Amino acid sequence: MTTPVRLAKRLAEILPCSRREAELYIAGGWVMVDGLAVEEPQFMVSEQKIELHPEANLTAAEPVTILLHQPADTGVNPSAALQLIRAETRVANDPSGIRILKQHFLRLTQHIPLERNASGMAIFTQDWRTARKLSDDAATLEQEYIVEVAGELTPGGLKLLGHGLAYNGRALPPGKVSWQNETRLRFALKGVQPGQLAHMCKSVGLEVLAMKRIRIGRVSMGKLPPGQWGYLMPQERF
Repeated sequence: MTTPVRLAKRLAEILPCSRREAELYIAGGWVMVDGLAVEEPQFMVSEQKIELHPEANLTAAEPVTILLHQPADTGVNPSAALQLIRAETRVANDPSGIRILKQHFLRLTQHIPLERNASGMAIFTQDWRTARKLSDDAATLEQEYIVEVAGELTPGGLKLLGHGLAYNGRALPPGKVSWQNETRLRFALKGVQPGQLAHMCKSVGLEVLAMKRIRIGRVSMGKLPPGQWGYLMPQERF
């Protein structure tokens, strides 16, 4: 019986290639052990069949950004939302064309969190460029929410929602607010603060029943089902 060795070492012997190249192949999801992809270079093998995918390349995997349709009951805890991001919860028709890798679920950080008690588009990224963009431009990126409300709007209330209200002692910047139907308002606002939407609605006689974020900047959530996620498309920019 063959003494077990690390997969990276065995692959380097089989190809042959350097140990570093073997690790890149494995981390890239290009190596099969008995027909199953293994992405851990330290995986121990003995007599299993080891194969390299015919399209394998040594290009290191690019960091990814993930868009999650976060359910309202997840709350504002990033850890609870992260638990929803698994291989089996990826949306079936994700058009990004990105091959799913285990390393895509590591070192994800959330940016521009949802309003409290809201559902909708949440962003998790490994990409420092995306993280910097979302951090630096958080106050100027427009966010779009659909808000279900009850109550009777005060006279001139819709205009006030667009411009004229204050929150936490500061005047709110102008935004775009319109009725989507008899019970739903569409908000397009910059620099949304926690609790802001509920405060705005209360100020004009309305109670928030539910709210969903559908867009940040130029990126829309589209038809992503609740609890599922997809990759940010390579050409998409916030």
